[in-house]
Amino acid sequence: MGKPGAFLAHGRKVHELRPAAERVHDYDELYRELDCGERRVQASRCMMCGVAFCQAGHPFGRARSSGCPLHNLIPEWNDLVWRGRWREAAERLALTSPLPEFTSRVCPAPCEAACNLGSVEGEPTAIHDTERAISDWEWEHGGPAAFDAAGPDAPYVAVVGSGPAGLACAWELARLGVRATVVERSDRPGGLLMYGIPNMKLPKDIVERRCALMEERGISFMLNTDAADPAVAAELASAFDAVVIACGAGAARTLDVPGIDAAGVTMAVDYLTSSTRAVLDKAAPAIDARGLDVVVIGGGDTGNDCVGTAVRQGARSVRQLEVMPEPPEQRDPGNPWPEWPNVKKTDYGQQEAIELMGGEMRSWSVDTRAVLADDDGRVRALRIVDVDWSEGSPAPVAATERELPAQLVLIACGFTGPQRSVVEALGATVPEPGAGRQLPVMAEAGSHRCVCAAGTVEPAHGVWACGDARSGASLVVNAIADGVACAREVTDALGAR
Repeated sequence: MGKPGAFLAHGRKVHELRPAAERVHDYDELYRELDCGERRVQASRCMMCGVAFCQAGHPFGRARSSGCPLHNLIPEWNDLVWRGRWREAAERLALTSPLPEFTSRVCPAPCEAACNLGSVEGEPTAIHDTERAISDWEWEHGGPAAFDAAGPDAPYVAVVGSGPAGLACAWELARLGVRATVVERSDRPGGLLMYGIPNMKLPKDIVERRCALMEERGISFMLNTDAADPAVAAELASAFDAVVIACGAGAARTLDVPGIDAAGVTMAVDYLTSSTRAVLDKAAPAIDARGLDVVVIGGGDTGNDCVGTAVRQGARSVRQLEVMPEPPEQRDPGNPWPEWPNVKKTDYGQQEAIELMGGEMRSWSVDTRAVLADDDGRVRALRIVDVDWSEGSPAPVAATERELPAQLVLIACGFTGPQRSVVEALGATVPEPGAGRQLPVMAEAGSHRCVCAAGTVEPAHGVWACGDARSGASLVVNAIADGVACAREVTDALGAR
């Protein structure tokens, strides 16, 4: 285990965010790291618990799962870091996690929520930071361990989508001796990791570095290739032994209100893509918040990323609306450890807007009734109303309807599932609209193999799905875990291991 009694002598200490007034002027990484010595001290706090909830990945109660969905061997690599055995820690991490440079930056750390020390408010082991330190050490010392590229006669699998599930699936396929090609409709690989998460939260050189390594390992990328095109889909079915749908949950949820089609109303993913593309190309963003009153509808991580981006672009004001009630500051009695804590969270973008724009900019229990446009058809305001949840569903509160000025409205209300056009082009069956979740129909419970529509010309070893394309929008770590599981199932079907 770590140093006996270290958790009694040393409190939790994690990376520090750069001052808001400094970081809002760039898109560089948000935080400053601890030094190696302090990292080892923090790793020493791990108690090597007899029941290590941190690696359970289990949905305790009705809340989000706590513990690592990849089942990382957290106490073991904490102990190795404490002892200064960094290479062995990296090897231990690699046994379960193929892409730790991503999870250690964008995962909300369900491992820490389930840490036994987390039963004491604010004191879980700094698992997230330790994972990032191990990954960074590994890349600084030669990168992830090499494996031989698949031979020319190995089975050939196409993975459609280069987000976290697609990259994890392709990496695991290649590691198991399968030739893998990643098909991506965008101009750069990485999917959500490239264009859906801002550079300050996940620097794009880290994504590019991983994709370059994958190419070195024999994995190829077909960019600017849209599998929703029937001709492309037919080519994939004929050229590959199997096709994996890993295109993510790209069907964004919008609002069904009057005026929603006004100019200046934009889906969050389009806004974030525009911003990141501008940062990478060193160009002006196609969607710019500069000098505008911005309203973000949706209180999740994507909404926070929109807030942070709008602040950096020089918005005049930024407001964030959430239809759900304001979460409590501390756990309710009905939400005990080790459940995921349903508590109020103020993330980096919200911190920046609060600090630099005059105080709290979030509103809870607020519903959008209409988008109001000017004479040119551009959004000028939202009509909103407070709602009361006391009866279990949102009811408008009398005399609270009002207008909120806005010249840019960003909709960050989540995603309903994969884009139907991609799934259907590849032959997979999707329920009719209104007949259930719009996800590919699986051959059986727990399987990653899709049921294909009658008359479909499918690859010899079928069409498969993983990540958000299979289960709906979730965490990056869940997508990675599902990509790995899918790769192993496909490999078994191919008889390649």
